[in-house]
Amino acid sequence: MSEEETQDDQKAADEWADALEEQDAAASTEEDPWAAALEEQADAEANPAPVTKLNDDSSPNNDMNLDMVMDIPVTISMEIGRTKINIRNLLQLSQGSVVELDRLAGEPMDVLVNDTLIAHGEVVVVNDKFGIRLTDVISAAERIQHLR
Repeated sequence: MSEEETQDDQKAADEWADALEEQDAAASTEEDPWAAALEEQADAEANPAPVTKLNDDSSPNNDMNLDMVMDIPVTISMEIGRTKINIRNLLQLSQGSVVELDRLAGEPMDVLVNDTLIAHGEVVVVNDKFGIRLTDVISAAERIQHLR
């Protein structure tokens, strides 16, 4: 990763941290809009993902430092749709052009981590910022199946 990308990532992380601090300060003086969204999610009673237990072997090969894994950067993206277009039509696009995507309005967005589908969700707006509420998390078995 280049130094410029690292600086851009750090700048974005700092902006999010500042936004979260602003949100915390505003939440102390007014009703928390995220709390309402979280309550709505809890009311929907989504099925929790199954939790698998790890073996507790104390052999040297199984001693992992999970802190190292926690610092690995990943790219998370939300995809509202895709389309294929030929170069001739691409070059004719201008401001105000509309590109039709392969999704219907109201369909859930795909949540991708390093270009791997991990969940589906819907867009939410809180305090003029976009977010995504996860509606369905893809199981590990399904993710592995999609890799093949």
